[in-house]
Amino acid sequence: MVEDDEAIGTELTEALIGQGYEAGWAATGEEALRLAARQSPELILLDLGLPDIDGVTLCRRLRSSLLDTIIVVLTARTLEFEVVVALDAGADDYLTKPFRLTELMARLRAHLRRSAARPDERFVTVGRLRLDLAARRATIDDAEVVLRPKEFDLLACLAGRAGQVVTREDLIDEVWDVNWFGPTKTLDVHVSALRRKLGQHGEGAFRITTLRGRGYRYEAG
Repeated sequence: MVEDDEAIGTELTEALIGQGYEAGWAATGEEALRLAARQSPELILLDLGLPDIDGVTLCRRLRSSLLDTIIVVLTARTLEFEVVVALDAGADDYLTKPFRLTELMARLRAHLRRSAARPDERFVTVGRLRLDLAARRATIDDAEVVLRPKEFDLLACLAGRAGQVVTREDLIDEVWDVNWFGPTKTLDVHVSALRRKLGQHGEGAFRITTLRGRGYRYEAG
């Protein structure tokens, strides 16, 4: 957890430990980088308002070295574009302050449950794209596509049903959680990131088609 407010940090640490989690607490960005490097956490709670490093910059730096770690941003910023910037910098989800502790814990359980799930079938291949579901690795013509955890889950869901429309509701249920009550903007940001990363490997944005009011389709042809 990265939080410079002592009262919030103390309360969250006690709550996390009380729920059976092993929790570390950093009050500054630099301390968070050192702690993350030593412990490689499964999930990071990241406050954007830090005294030494801009929270979005820190999120980007953490994501660059912790590809599989879930990052949940805690923010008092309410403007949509600020939240989108944080998601685009590598966050998987966000929660706006003030928030209910019960909601935070439900979000954490949903993310960790989804992260731990593993499909039975190992490989998905669509054209030049190949997904190794057990290793959680995506390649295009044997070149690895570096994806965040939820980006990989989203791509696996879409590519696993290539040529079919997958509704927004089904994507949120399968990639996040059936009881998800977070912002649906998270889905759009992750789709945009996938399109950009596929495009960097010669698979243009046309691979993922938007069907307005319905969902998305990964084109098989």
